[in-house]
Amino acid sequence: EDVDIPSRRVLITGATGLLGRAVFKEFNENNWNAVGCGYRRAQPKFEQINLLDSIAVHDIIHEFQPHVIVHCAAERRPDVVESQPDAASQLNVAASGNLAKEAAGVGAFLIYISTDYVFDGTNPPYKETDVPNPLNLYGKTKLEGEKAVLENNEETAVLRIPVLYGEVERLEESAVTVMFDKVQFSNKSANMDHWQQRFPTNVKDVAAVCRQLAEKRMLDPSIKGTFHWSGNEQMTKYEMACAIADAFNLPSSHLRPITDSPVVGALRPKNAQLDCSKLEMLGIGQRTPFRAGIRESLWPFLVDKRWRQTVFH
Repeated sequence: EDVDIPSRRVLITGATGLLGRAVFKEFNENNWNAVGCGYRRAQPKFEQINLLDSIAVHDIIHEFQPHVIVHCAAERRPDVVESQPDAASQLNVAASGNLAKEAAGVGAFLIYISTDYVFDGTNPPYKETDVPNPLNLYGKTKLEGEKAVLENNEETAVLRIPVLYGEVERLEESAVTVMFDKVQFSNKSANMDHWQQRFPTNVKDVAAVCRQLAEKRMLDPSIKGTFHWSGNEQMTKYEMACAIADAFNLPSSHLRPITDSPVVGALRPKNAQLDCSKLEMLGIGQRTPFRAGIRESLWPFLVDKRWRQTVFH
Protein backbone atom coordinates (compact mmCIF):
# COMPACT_ATOMS: atom_id res chain seq x y z
CA GLU A 1 0.00 0.00 0.00
CA ASP A 2 1.47 3.39 -0.99
CA VAL A 3 1.80 5.71 1.95
CA ASP A 4 0.57 9.20 1.08
CA ILE A 5 3.39 11.53 2.09
CA PRO A 6 2.15 15.09 2.50
CA SER A 7 4.06 17.34 0.15
CA ARG A 8 6.76 19.49 1.69
CA ARG A 9 6.15 23.11 0.78
CA VAL A 10 8.81 25.77 0.35
CA LEU A 11 8.37 29.47 -0.48
CA ILE A 12 11.33 31.25 -2.06
CA THR A 13 11.60 35.05 -2.15
CA GLY A 14 13.75 36.65 -4.83
CA ALA A 15 13.15 33.55 -6.97
CA THR A 16 13.84 35.52 -10.16
CA GLY A 17 17.36 36.45 -9.01
CA LEU A 18 20.66 34.63 -9.46
CA LEU A 19 20.50 32.72 -6.17
CA GLY A 20 16.71 32.44 -6.02
CA ARG A 21 16.48 30.67 -9.37
CA ALA A 22 19.01 28.06 -8.24
CA VAL A 23 17.23 27.58 -4.89
CA PHE A 24 13.85 27.18 -6.62
CA LYS A 25 15.31 24.61 -9.02
CA GLU A 26 17.07 22.66 -6.25
CA PHE A 27 13.93 22.25 -4.13
CA ASN A 28 11.72 21.67 -7.15
CA GLU A 29 13.94 18.84 -8.41
CA ASN A 30 14.05 17.16 -4.98
CA ASN A 31 10.39 16.44 -4.30
CA TRP A 32 9.46 19.74 -2.71
CA ASN A 33 6.42 21.73 -3.74
CA ALA A 34 8.17 25.04 -4.44
CA VAL A 35 6.54 28.43 -4.95
CA GLY A 36 8.81 31.26 -6.00
CA CYS A 37 8.02 34.92 -5.73
CA GLY A 38 9.62 37.85 -7.42
CA TYR A 39 8.77 41.45 -8.03
CA ARG A 40 10.15 43.26 -11.06
CA ARG A 41 11.01 40.15 -13.06
CA ALA A 42 8.20 37.81 -11.92
CA GLN A 43 7.37 35.61 -14.89
CA PRO A 44 4.30 33.40 -15.20
CA LYS A 45 5.93 30.67 -13.14
CA PHE A 46 6.58 32.99 -10.20
CA GLU A 47 4.16 34.89 -7.96
CA GLN A 48 4.52 38.66 -8.12
CA ILE A 49 4.81 39.93 -4.55
CA ASN A 50 6.09 43.24 -3.27
CA LEU A 51 7.80 42.21 -0.02
CA LEU A 52 7.20 45.72 1.34
CA ASP A 53 3.43 45.06 1.11
CA SER A 54 2.84 43.34 4.45
CA ILE A 55 -0.73 42.34 3.56
CA ALA A 56 0.37 40.59 0.35
CA VAL A 57 3.14 38.80 2.28
CA HIS A 58 0.68 37.72 4.98
CA ASP A 59 -1.78 36.45 2.38
CA ILE A 60 0.61 34.30 0.36
CA ILE A 61 2.11 32.73 3.49
CA HIS A 62 -1.29 31.94 4.98
CA GLU A 63 -2.65 30.59 1.70
CA PHE A 64 0.37 28.43 0.85
CA GLN A 65 1.27 27.41 4.45
CA PRO A 66 4.95 26.69 3.65
CA HIS A 67 7.03 24.43 5.89
CA VAL A 68 10.13 26.39 4.86
CA ILE A 69 10.77 29.91 3.53
CA VAL A 70 14.10 30.74 1.88
CA HIS A 71 14.52 34.50 1.85
CA CYS A 72 16.87 35.32 -1.05
CA ALA A 73 15.44 38.74 -1.97
CA ALA A 74 17.73 41.64 -1.06
CA GLU A 75 19.44 44.71 -2.41
CA ARG A 76 22.88 43.12 -2.63
CA ARG A 77 24.88 45.70 -4.61
CA PRO A 78 26.96 47.66 -2.08
CA ASP A 79 27.22 50.78 -4.25
CA VAL A 80 23.44 50.85 -4.84
CA VAL A 81 22.82 50.51 -1.09
CA GLU A 82 25.07 53.53 -0.45
CA SER A 83 23.14 55.61 -3.01
CA GLN A 84 19.64 54.41 -2.00
CA PRO A 85 19.92 53.74 1.74
CA ASP A 86 16.23 54.03 2.62
CA ALA A 87 14.99 51.67 -0.07
CA ALA A 88 17.76 49.18 0.78
CA SER A 89 16.91 49.29 4.47
CA GLN A 90 13.22 48.73 3.72
CA LEU A 91 13.99 45.56 1.76
CA ASN A 92 16.99 44.21 3.68
CA VAL A 93 15.73 44.96 7.19
CA ALA A 94 12.03 45.83 7.49
CA ALA A 95 10.75 43.28 4.94
CA SER A 96 12.98 40.57 6.44
CA GLY A 97 11.70 41.17 9.97
CA ASN A 98 8.12 41.09 8.74
CA LEU A 99 8.73 37.86 6.82
CA ALA A 100 10.15 36.26 9.97
CA LYS A 101 7.07 37.30 11.93
CA GLU A 102 4.74 35.83 9.29
CA ALA A 103 6.83 32.63 9.17
CA ALA A 104 6.45 32.26 12.93
CA GLY A 105 2.69 32.67 12.49
CA VAL A 106 2.44 29.50 10.39
CA GLY A 107 5.32 27.62 12.03
CA ALA A 108 7.54 27.86 8.94
CA PHE A 109 11.33 27.50 9.15
CA LEU A 110 12.88 30.66 7.69
CA ILE A 111 16.33 30.64 6.10
CA TYR A 112 17.56 34.24 5.83
CA ILE A 113 20.39 34.71 3.34
CA SER A 114 23.07 37.04 4.71
CA THR A 115 26.61 37.96 3.69
CA ASP A 116 30.31 37.75 4.58
CA TYR A 117 30.24 41.57 4.43
CA VAL A 118 28.98 41.64 8.03
CA PHE A 119 32.71 41.24 8.89
CA ASP A 120 35.46 43.84 8.48
CA GLY A 121 37.93 41.40 6.91
CA THR A 122 40.82 42.07 9.29
CA ASN A 123 40.95 38.71 11.10
CA PRO A 124 39.77 35.77 8.95
CA PRO A 125 38.55 33.09 8.89
CA TYR A 126 35.30 34.05 10.66
CA LYS A 127 33.23 31.69 12.75
CA GLU A 128 29.50 32.20 13.34
CA THR A 129 30.30 33.35 16.89
CA ASP A 130 32.74 36.08 15.82
CA VAL A 131 31.62 39.66 16.38
CA PRO A 132 30.44 41.34 13.16
CA ASN A 133 31.77 44.75 12.19
CA PRO A 134 30.48 45.70 8.74
CA LEU A 135 32.48 48.32 6.83
CA ASN A 136 29.77 49.39 4.40
CA LEU A 137 26.07 50.15 4.51
CA TYR A 138 25.21 46.95 2.64
CA GLY A 139 26.87 44.86 5.37
CA LYS A 140 25.12 46.97 8.02
CA THR A 141 21.66 46.49 6.49
CA LYS A 142 22.19 42.73 6.16
CA LEU A 143 23.36 42.54 9.80
CA GLU A 144 20.32 44.55 10.90
CA GLY A 145 18.24 42.13 8.83
CA GLU A 146 19.78 39.20 10.74
CA LYS A 147 18.83 40.85 14.03
CA ALA A 148 15.32 41.65 12.79
CA VAL A 149 14.59 38.05 11.74
CA LEU A 150 16.00 36.54 14.94
CA GLU A 151 14.07 39.03 17.12
CA ASN A 152 10.81 38.23 15.32
CA ASN A 153 11.38 34.49 15.09
CA GLU A 154 14.00 32.65 17.11
CA GLU A 155 13.43 29.48 15.05
CA THR A 156 15.20 31.12 12.08
CA ALA A 157 18.44 30.12 10.36
CA VAL A 158 20.77 32.87 9.13
CA LEU A 159 23.01 31.68 6.29
CA ARG A 160 25.98 33.93 5.52
CA ILE A 161 27.55 33.48 2.09
CA PRO A 162 30.21 35.31 0.02
CA VAL A 163 30.33 36.48 -3.62
CA LEU A 164 28.14 34.32 -5.86
CA TYR A 165 28.23 33.20 -9.46
CA GLY A 166 26.32 30.65 -11.52
CA GLU A 167 24.03 30.43 -14.51
CA VAL A 168 23.34 34.08 -15.26
CA GLU A 169 20.71 35.64 -17.52
CA ARG A 170 23.09 38.54 -18.18
CA LEU A 171 26.76 38.90 -17.24
CA GLU A 172 26.06 41.83 -14.87
CA GLU A 173 24.05 39.56 -12.58
CA SER A 174 27.20 38.50 -10.73
CA ALA A 175 30.37 40.35 -9.74
CA VAL A 176 32.26 37.29 -11.02
CA THR A 177 30.63 36.77 -14.43
CA VAL A 178 30.60 40.49 -15.22
CA MET A 179 34.37 40.23 -15.81
CA PHE A 180 33.96 37.92 -18.81
CA ASP A 181 33.84 40.70 -21.41
CA LYS A 182 37.07 42.23 -20.10
CA VAL A 183 38.66 38.79 -20.34
CA GLN A 184 37.37 38.10 -23.86
CA PHE A 185 38.21 41.46 -25.43
CA SER A 186 41.96 41.13 -25.12
CA ASN A 187 42.73 43.98 -27.53
CA LYS A 188 42.69 46.46 -24.66
CA SER A 189 44.25 46.13 -21.23
CA ALA A 190 41.96 45.85 -18.22
CA ASN A 191 42.72 46.74 -14.61
CA MET A 192 41.62 44.06 -12.14
CA ASP A 193 41.48 44.25 -8.37
CA HIS A 194 44.26 42.12 -6.87
CA TRP A 195 43.77 43.36 -3.28
CA GLN A 196 40.50 41.96 -1.96
CA GLN A 197 40.54 38.22 -1.23
CA ARG A 198 37.30 36.54 -2.35
CA PHE A 199 35.83 33.05 -2.20
CA PRO A 200 33.61 32.70 -5.29
CA THR A 201 30.70 30.39 -4.52
CA ASN A 202 28.41 28.63 -6.97
CA VAL A 203 24.70 29.33 -6.42
CA LYS A 204 23.97 25.63 -7.04
CA ASP A 205 26.06 24.80 -3.96
CA VAL A 206 24.27 27.39 -1.80
CA ALA A 207 20.93 26.03 -3.04
CA ALA A 208 21.95 22.50 -2.02
CA VAL A 209 22.94 23.80 1.43
CA CYS A 210 19.53 25.48 1.82
CA ARG A 211 17.71 22.27 0.91
CA GLN A 212 19.90 20.10 3.13
CA LEU A 213 19.43 22.54 6.01
CA ALA A 214 15.65 22.49 5.49
CA GLU A 215 15.52 18.69 5.37
CA LYS A 216 17.71 18.35 8.48
CA ARG A 217 15.48 20.82 10.27
CA MET A 218 12.39 18.71 9.45
CA LEU A 219 13.99 15.91 11.50
CA ASP A 220 15.71 18.02 14.15
CA PRO A 221 14.16 21.22 15.58
CA SER A 222 17.51 22.23 17.12
CA ILE A 223 18.71 23.24 13.62
CA LYS A 224 18.57 27.05 13.82
CA GLY A 225 20.81 30.05 14.43
CA THR A 226 23.68 31.30 12.29
CA PHE A 227 25.58 29.28 9.68
CA HIS A 228 28.35 29.99 7.16
CA TRP A 229 28.84 28.54 3.67
CA SER A 230 31.46 29.41 1.08
CA GLY A 231 33.57 28.07 -1.74
CA ASN A 232 37.09 27.21 -0.55
CA GLU A 233 39.20 28.62 -3.39
CA GLN A 234 40.70 31.97 -2.39
CA MET A 235 41.03 34.38 -5.33
CA THR A 236 41.23 38.07 -6.06
CA LYS A 237 39.19 39.38 -9.00
CA TYR A 238 42.42 39.39 -11.02
CA GLU A 239 42.97 35.71 -10.20
CA MET A 240 39.36 34.87 -11.06
CA ALA A 241 39.73 36.66 -14.40
CA CYS A 242 42.90 34.66 -15.13
CA ALA A 243 41.13 31.44 -14.17
CA ILE A 244 38.23 32.35 -16.49
CA ALA A 245 40.69 33.03 -19.33
CA ASP A 246 42.38 29.71 -18.63
CA ALA A 247 39.06 27.83 -18.56
CA PHE A 248 38.33 29.02 -22.11
CA ASN A 249 41.90 28.94 -23.47
CA LEU A 250 41.87 32.73 -23.81
CA PRO A 251 44.86 35.04 -23.37
CA SER A 252 45.24 36.84 -20.04
CA SER A 253 48.31 39.01 -20.63
CA HIS A 254 46.10 42.10 -21.10
CA LEU A 255 44.77 41.77 -17.53
CA ARG A 256 46.57 44.07 -15.08
CA PRO A 257 46.65 43.28 -11.34
CA ILE A 258 45.97 46.35 -9.13
CA THR A 259 47.26 45.71 -5.61
CA ASP A 260 46.12 48.97 -3.95
CA SER A 261 42.89 49.01 -1.97
CA PRO A 262 40.09 50.55 -4.08
CA VAL A 263 39.37 54.23 -3.44
CA VAL A 264 35.96 54.52 -5.14
CA GLY A 265 32.61 53.08 -4.05
CA ALA A 266 31.62 51.40 -0.82
CA LEU A 267 34.40 50.13 1.45
CA ARG A 268 35.09 46.40 1.07
CA PRO A 269 36.61 44.00 3.61
CA LYS A 270 40.07 42.78 2.56
CA ASN A 271 39.43 39.15 3.49
CA ALA A 272 36.12 38.08 5.02
CA GLN A 273 36.74 34.33 4.67
CA LEU A 274 33.98 32.29 6.34
CA ASP A 275 34.71 29.25 8.50
CA CYS A 276 32.19 26.62 7.34
CA SER A 277 33.03 23.85 9.80
CA LYS A 278 29.68 24.11 11.64
CA LEU A 279 27.71 23.04 8.54
CA GLU A 280 30.40 20.56 7.52
CA MET A 281 30.09 18.84 10.90
CA LEU A 282 26.36 18.46 10.24
CA GLY A 283 27.22 16.70 6.97
CA ILE A 284 25.82 19.60 4.97
CA GLY A 285 27.37 21.17 1.91
CA GLN A 286 28.80 20.73 -1.57
CA ARG A 287 31.45 22.62 -3.53
CA THR A 288 31.78 22.93 -7.30
CA PRO A 289 35.40 23.56 -8.41
CA PHE A 290 35.63 27.14 -9.69
CA ARG A 291 36.93 26.31 -13.18
CA ALA A 292 34.20 23.75 -13.81
CA GLY A 293 31.48 26.01 -12.42
CA ILE A 294 32.61 29.12 -14.26
CA ARG A 295 32.94 27.28 -17.58
CA GLU A 296 29.38 26.00 -17.26
CA SER A 297 28.11 29.47 -16.27
CA LEU A 298 29.88 31.50 -18.95
CA TRP A 299 29.74 29.09 -21.85
CA PRO A 300 26.65 30.72 -23.47
CA PHE A 301 28.40 34.13 -23.43
CA LEU A 302 31.53 33.02 -25.25
CA VAL A 303 31.92 35.39 -28.22
CA ASP A 304 34.39 33.44 -30.34
CA LYS A 305 32.68 30.08 -30.85
CA ARG A 306 35.77 28.64 -32.53
CA TRP A 307 37.06 27.99 -29.06
CA ARG A 308 34.31 25.41 -28.61
CA GLN A 309 36.49 22.96 -30.53
CA THR A 310 39.57 23.42 -28.39
CA VAL A 311 37.88 23.72 -25.00
CA PHE A 312 35.53 20.79 -25.18
CA HIS A 313 36.96 18.30 -27.69
